[in-house]
Amino acid sequence: MELVKSLRMRRQSMIAKYKDAGTTRLVAKARNDVAAGLPLLPKHVVDRLAKGENPARVLREWRDVTQLYLSHKTDISQSHISDIESGRRTGTPSTLRRIADALNVPLDLLVA
Repeated sequence: MELVKSLRMRRQSMIAKYKDAGTTRLVAKARNDVAAGLPLLPKHVVDRLAKGENPARVLREWRDVTQLYLSHKTDISQSHISDIESGRRTGTPSTLRRIADALNVPLDLLVA
């Protein structure tokens, strides 16, 4: 039991460290995208992400797709997607990659 608790605490600590690194990567990517003339995220999406809303939910809603549609597109159960969006689960890198690909967004947006 202590090992499980220790591993959870260690994972949470690692996630917190990577969130700061993720923000730095997103800012750098945005600068590069602007310089390259690529389209950026709409302000309302950026505002929701900045408020700390779940990126998977924000980006799915921005793309105007349902959890069920995303489930079919990614071969991830709708309940699993719901758990990721609600924060009950974080999602493996493979799962987040499939969601990012289906939504046509960079993976960094989901893990930041």
